[in-house]
Amino acid sequence: MNERGSLIMKLNNLLSTINILETFMDKNVTISGIAYHSQKVMKDNIFVCIKGYETDGHKYLQQAAESGAAAAIVETFNKDIHIPQYRVANSRDALAMLSHYFHDYPSKKLNMIGITATNGKTTTAYMTNAILENKYTTGLIGTVDIKIGDKTIPSKLTTPESLELHGYLDDMIHHNVSHVTMEVSSAAQEMSRVKDVDYDIVSLNNISREHIDTHGSFENYFEKKSRLITQAKKDGFAILNLDDDYSKSLINQTKAQVVTFSLHSRDGFFYCKDLDLSTGRARFTLEILKPIKLKNRTIEPGSFAVKLGVPGLHSVYNAMVAIIIALLSDVSVDTIQKTLENFKGVKRRFEFIHENNITIVDDHFANPGNINVTLETLKFMDYKKLHLVYAIRGHRGTTVNRENAETIVKWASKLQLDDLIVTVSQSHVTKLDKVSQDEVKAFEQVMTDANINFTLYPELPDAIHESLQRAQTGDLILLAGCQGMDEGARISLKQLEEINTTTLVPL
Repeated sequence: MNERGSLIMKLNNLLSTINILETFMDKNVTISGIAYHSQKVMKDNIFVCIKGYETDGHKYLQQAAESGAAAAIVETFNKDIHIPQYRVANSRDALAMLSHYFHDYPSKKLNMIGITATNGKTTTAYMTNAILENKYTTGLIGTVDIKIGDKTIPSKLTTPESLELHGYLDDMIHHNVSHVTMEVSSAAQEMSRVKDVDYDIVSLNNISREHIDTHGSFENYFEKKSRLITQAKKDGFAILNLDDDYSKSLINQTKAQVVTFSLHSRDGFFYCKDLDLSTGRARFTLEILKPIKLKNRTIEPGSFAVKLGVPGLHSVYNAMVAIIIALLSDVSVDTIQKTLENFKGVKRRFEFIHENNITIVDDHFANPGNINVTLETLKFMDYKKLHLVYAIRGHRGTTVNRENAETIVKWASKLQLDDLIVTVSQSHVTKLDKVSQDEVKAFEQVMTDANINFTLYPELPDAIHESLQRAQTGDLILLAGCQGMDEGARISLKQLEEINTTTLVPL
């Protein structure tokens, strides 16, 4: 086992990977590990003082030293604390580079697949992994879980902090994982969590307005999001969506070999033909329009049928990405077809929760991009009347709620939607997701200006009960919203069991 493999090394070896601007009490010591959380510091660790959205690691340098830290990476010296300190321009960058080196560059030894989008990252990642694990031992890093072969760990962040990330990748190597599918958030790009990760395939499916408060502007958000593509390596692949203007705009902004797809244009490499969404679950023919040259083989033009087990137009876009990744990874068409037909999806992503006399669909309805693709799916489906139960987004500001309302209005006439059921889910959200009066007013104003009727319920169960009372055989209820609708599926199914009418059949 080499020095890095033993997870013990001389400080000078570790520091050789980063740019040190200035030192205080320079001393070469033995380093047993890396920490950025003061409560997790162990004897002879190097403590990296990183700045987060809410706190600054520099405040905890004394605590780290008292816990046994042998040295620290800082952006500002604290000369009252007598341990070696090394000043860098950006401690988050340093943490990523140190972690990568400390674990012996694990991403270079794996087939790394990075997936980003405003909407659909999670479903696309899980769909991709479901296909790949038929042929390979796989890893998955996502919003819900970290998967290392057969082992699963609950996720805390969409993309882990760089220290944990490289630790997971190292663990995957020791479990004989060969292919890793990874959700990559805009926050991960901005906060250097994925700096120096060696991706082989990257994808950006769509971009719409989200996380504006976090990034300051949509332009900043797009710039952070698109780094996955613009910084992709020359011998990698970048999968881009021709139907999304932002994704399409990156075609000439990357060194990677670009592979494009579309549901509307035959100008790219992959085309979705004969799309049928009448049941909500898509059937289509995937056409490969141009050959794609890989190192040892070529993906030749041709076509094959696809049947999805998950509903929604957005699932077609997600599936297109997953199919392309699978083909680039040398998975057979037969395996792709069988997996996608049996794949049941991720909770709250256009999830069918009831299909007896009435149909109930649950969707997280987060932002205009998500709302557009969800409501466009309904346009293709067969049902009598739509009943929309919408949970206003709490603690997201008036801009987000106004834009969401405007998107609903845009679709209202197309879907014969003239009376909404709205809730602030008072008892079903945490204090971090409480809906403010200003957020309610922003939603109400848009609906009033558009002459759309709505009934506002303080409580989620009352709103859902109203939709079940209105629904008739053949109708569709859409439970729409993020945190405020998280309990919607459970509540609606419980209420269905209790309802005794001639128009509804209990489960």
